[in-house]
Amino acid sequence: RCLLKMVKGNIIVPEDILNFCCNGLQGSTSPPRAQEPGEREEAPGAMASPLPARNPTEVQMSQLVLPCHTNHRGELSTGQLLKWIDTAACLSAERHAGCPCVTASMDDIYFEHTISVGQVVNIKAKVNRAFNSSMEVGIQVSYEDLCSGKHCSICKAYATFVAQGPLGSKVRLKPLTPQTEEEKIEYSIAAERRRMRLVHKDTLKDLLTHSPQETELETRDGSGAVPAERTRVESVELVLPPHANHQGNTFGGQIMAWMENVATIAASRLCHTHPTLRAIEMFHFRGPSQVGDRLVLKAIVNNAFKNSMEVGVSAEAYGQEMSVSRRHINSAFMTFVVLDQEGHPCTLPMVAPEPGDGERRYREASARKKIRLDRKYVVSCKQTEVPLSVPWDQSNKVYLSYNNVSALKMLVAKANWALAREKEKVRMYTLEEDKFLSFRIEMSVCIPAGRAFSLLSNLQRRHEWDSHYASAELVQKVDDDDMIYHVVSQKLRHESKPQDFIILASRRKPCSKGDPYVVAFRSVTLPTHPARAEFTRGETLCSGFCIWPESEEMSKVAYYNQAMPGYLNYVTTNVAGLSSNICSTFEACEKFLLKNKEDLISRLQD
Repeated sequence: RCLLKMVKGNIIVPEDILNFCCNGLQGSTSPPRAQEPGEREEAPGAMASPLPARNPTEVQMSQLVLPCHTNHRGELSTGQLLKWIDTAACLSAERHAGCPCVTASMDDIYFEHTISVGQVVNIKAKVNRAFNSSMEVGIQVSYEDLCSGKHCSICKAYATFVAQGPLGSKVRLKPLTPQTEEEKIEYSIAAERRRMRLVHKDTLKDLLTHSPQETELETRDGSGAVPAERTRVESVELVLPPHANHQGNTFGGQIMAWMENVATIAASRLCHTHPTLRAIEMFHFRGPSQVGDRLVLKAIVNNAFKNSMEVGVSAEAYGQEMSVSRRHINSAFMTFVVLDQEGHPCTLPMVAPEPGDGERRYREASARKKIRLDRKYVVSCKQTEVPLSVPWDQSNKVYLSYNNVSALKMLVAKANWALAREKEKVRMYTLEEDKFLSFRIEMSVCIPAGRAFSLLSNLQRRHEWDSHYASAELVQKVDDDDMIYHVVSQKLRHESKPQDFIILASRRKPCSKGDPYVVAFRSVTLPTHPARAEFTRGETLCSGFCIWPESEEMSKVAYYNQAMPGYLNYVTTNVAGLSSNICSTFEACEKFLLKNKEDLISRLQD
């Protein structure tokens, strides 16, 4: 239209011809229809269905894998991929913070596939949750084959970034409001992942404390062990402007790429071939480095298992003067495998650790392998893939607690809850999914949320209001937030003997304003409490309470349960209105809360 109006300034063009030409450019084949009297003009795009609002922190990056990005096999270098991941995550974090951000840590990364030259890497990063001055960024990486159109997931990662103000001061972040069901789930579970990161080192110390102190060297087919010292690598890198971000600090992804390079060399010295990086352990950046720094990178094979090896890597920085002490920037542990022509893992040579620190690293590598397996087995699985009763021990207690709470939070964040029954103040909702029928029952109670949380998290008092409970014995106090109970239920008429359960109860106070108090329950197994002949051992996958403060004296109390097959008939009978047991039990819960609130007031007055 603009072009035609310019022409119209010099040449006489009738208005109807002008309109006809402009509408023709938009796909119309006839002049516009005259508007009828009283007819309303439609807004442009009114008939189009609204697209879902895009997360304002979301960043998408697509990179074509060129020969300069690949290794000798024509596969994308993992170091290059780590640089792209860190860049995308940093851009997402800075979108939310509105100021420079630095990488603080990266959770475990498991690489599922390799990427070949000519394929496209698609990276999507967005902020899951903002805390005071740090935020969690979720990253999804996939590859796309342009010839076949095939898409495949490569890895999923979580990075923590810290916002920085002038002179490196911390910046208080604005809260993030999740919109979609997926965002609400990630937002809720981010608090659990943060808790798991904070206790990561303590988990390793606890496992080593409870493990035998002597180092046992594995023997394999009588083959000799390779001295670990032969795999040692040391390399130095000068940080130049292309290696730094817009703040002058070395890119976290660049440091990770250099570390991956020396780790690969160390692994190659053990196996005398080209290894493949399969996983990177959770790690933290301990300090920044700047342009002009010299980075000293050291790597050594800590331990070699049958089909995999762990390589320890460290990065230290110093300036121009060697007399100045080096600054420890980062340490990481990387797992490598060697694949044959069919892609199957090959058997690796053994490692003979050097006395002292080498033996310590050897033992710690074995402990980390167990922790990795526990974490991958319990945390990384989808909820439907986790066994009902996972064996509890000292090394996996953090991850079982994480899985317990995150499973309940995922259930709470589901969007398709439907009101099934309403009886006075009690409301019952159901959620139908492929494999589960879940129910939620809620009401408002005149009691402070913290007091309700304290009462409902103590299973030893549940029999006072829940007629299904006969007793609950505290078997083990794991810590202040996690307890294990042996629960015995009342015998039902159609049962030959009562059921018993080994229940892990995990409690969480709100992480920030708007979060609920959480009490989550799931089954575990304990060697000290095997199944007994006088009981039928029952199991629960996911259940628990969420308590939201509505005011200083009012709380919304909600109970959630993913119904197991043996419990299904009881639930459907209540949903259909043929029984009111669940509503009656919840009404008894309200009376229990109010009674104990009054008892507390009386004791305070006395």
